Amino acid sequence: MSKKRHYSSILSTLFGKFASKEFPAPIQRGINKSYVKLMGLDMGDFAPSSSYRSLNKLFTRALKNSREIDKNPNVVISPCDAKITDFGVIEEGRAYQIKGMSYDTAGLIGEAFKHNFSILEGGKFANFYLSPKDYHRYHIPFDLSIDTVSHIPGKLYPVNIPLLKNKHNLFIENERVVISALDKNNKRHYIILVGALNVGKMVLTFEDRIHTNIKDNKIKEYSYSTPIELKKGELFGWFEMGSTIVILSQKDAIDYDLSINQKVSFAQTIGYLGGKR
Repeated sequence: MSKKRHYSSILSTLFGKFASKEFPAPIQRGINKSYVKLMGLDMGDFAPSSSYRSLNKLFTRALKNSREIDKNPNVVISPCDAKITDFGVIEEGRAYQIKGMSYDTAGLIGEAFKHNFSILEGGKFANFYLSPKDYHRYHIPFDLSIDTVSHIPGKLYPVNIPLLKNKHNLFIENERVVISALDKNNKRHYIILVGALNVGKMVLTFEDRIHTNIKDNKIKEYSYSTPIELKKGELFGWFEMGSTIVILSQKDAIDYDLSINQKVSFAQTIGYLGGKR
């Protein structure tokens, strides 16, 4: 018997239906213009708000021009436009959603993966918070070979700063998509897409079997006998509304050059693989 859906999932579904609806052009232009003004969106890198046929298309807008990607294979770039809510070292199997609020990294990744979680001990974590006004697409931060993806249903609490500070295990309670991959040095990384209130969908360009915020509450895992090779800077999906990306990395896999509360932009250098510049 399936569990009753959490109110946050129901609200997000309703909002998603509104956001996906294409209203008559004059009404849609008004909705889009109001959203841009309300959220303070900087549309300099994007098409005018009036050109989007639904609020959802505005949320998931593509960049008007491509951003330059550093070709140095050791350079790690930001996967998105976001704020760094926390980063640091994984100790005793725990990382932080924000200072003072730790969580169990194995719990975040989920039991679907059969990997040895101890490889993360002494490794690094980084949290990227995408606000509703940010560019909502996400890109590969360094060349990756993806061997497993897991979809873990859950709640859709907001992931804003007040809740990060006050709600334990926020990331673990929320719905998430977990990508497991190896870098060029054969080091393990987990990229976790965390759902949030009003995030109707988390989309992966390379795996169309994943459908988020639906009534089915079963964990689903997809493994690839031939790993999926994705290059640094390559688009791999988008959030519908803002949310959070967490990267957990094996010990000695990555060194970050970041600060807490720093605002980063997609394609910006944020660190180096194996500490090699």
